[in-house]
Amino acid sequence: MIQSMTGFGRATLILPQKKISVEVKSLNSKQVDINTRIPSFYKEKELEVRSLLSSTLRRGKIELSIFIENTDTNAQYKINKDLVGEYMRSLQDLGNEKIAAGELLSIAMRLPDAMKVEREEIDEKEWSAIMEVVKEALDSLVAYRKAEGLSLENDIKEQISRIDSLHNDVPKYEQERISTIKDRISTKLNDVLQSVDFDQNRLEQEMIYFIEKLDVSEEKVRLKNHCAYFIETMNSNESSGKKLGFISQELGREINTLGSKANHTEIQKIVVQMKDSLEKIKEQVLNVL
Repeated sequence: MIQSMTGFGRATLILPQKKISVEVKSLNSKQVDINTRIPSFYKEKELEVRSLLSSTLRRGKIELSIFIENTDTNAQYKINKDLVGEYMRSLQDLGNEKIAAGELLSIAMRLPDAMKVEREEIDEKEWSAIMEVVKEALDSLVAYRKAEGLSLENDIKEQISRIDSLHNDVPKYEQERISTIKDRISTKLNDVLQSVDFDQNRLEQEMIYFIEKLDVSEEKVRLKNHCAYFIETMNSNESSGKKLGFISQELGREINTLGSKANHTEIQKIVVQMKDSLEKIKEQVLNVL
C-alpha cells in the first residue's frame, strides 16, 4: 500500500501548569525538507525533533509547530529583552517611515516568546511529555497519509489498467498495418524501378529488414511487463514514490516508440490515449511517498 506525502496531524496535552499543542503538516517534495517552530526555551531539543520527523515521515516538505500555553497563575514571567529588541529593530527596518518606539514595543510584545518564564533549565519530564504529543501528532499525520495514499492508489491503478487494456487493442490492427506498409513500399518502388534493372531477391531482403524495423512486438512485451512491475511495486511495503517515477519513465519510452513505429491511424489513437493516462499517473506519482 502506498502513502501520500500530503498530510496533517494535531495533538494536544493538558499538564497541571500548561497546555501543549502540536501541529504537523507535510507536502510533496523530492527530498525531506523540515521546518520547525519551537519555543526558544526548547531550541536545544530541535535536533531530537528533526531526527524523529525524518525517521518517521522519510520524505516531503514537513512543517512542525509546538505551541505552549502557560496556565500557571503563579509563574514568574520576565520580558525577553534581547528578543523584543530584535523584533523592534526588524520592524523598524521594514517601515518606510520612522515608527514611534511605543508602537514598536506594543507590536513586539505580541510576537512569540516576548515573555518568558523564569526557569534555570529544561524539565526533562515535561520534555518527555512534549515528545509523546509530537509522536501522537505524527501518528495522526501518517494515518492521514495512508488514507490519501489509498485514494491515490485506486486512481493510479485505474490508469495503469487503462494502458494495459489499450495495449491489448493493438494486435487487431497489426496485420492490416503491415500489409498497408508493404503495399505502399512496393507501389513506390515499382514506380521508381520500372525501367531499372535490379536484384529482386535483394529487394525482398531489404523490404523484410525494413518491415522488421517497424515491428512493435518487443515494445508490446516490455510495455506489458512495465505495467505488471508498476502494480507489483505499488503493492510492496517499501516507500515507492521514486521507484514508481522511474517505471513511469520506462512506460513513456515504450509508448513513444510504439507511436513512432505505428504508421497506422487507429494505433496512433491508442497511443494518444495511453499518453493521456500516463500523464495522469506521473502527476499522481509526484505525491507518492
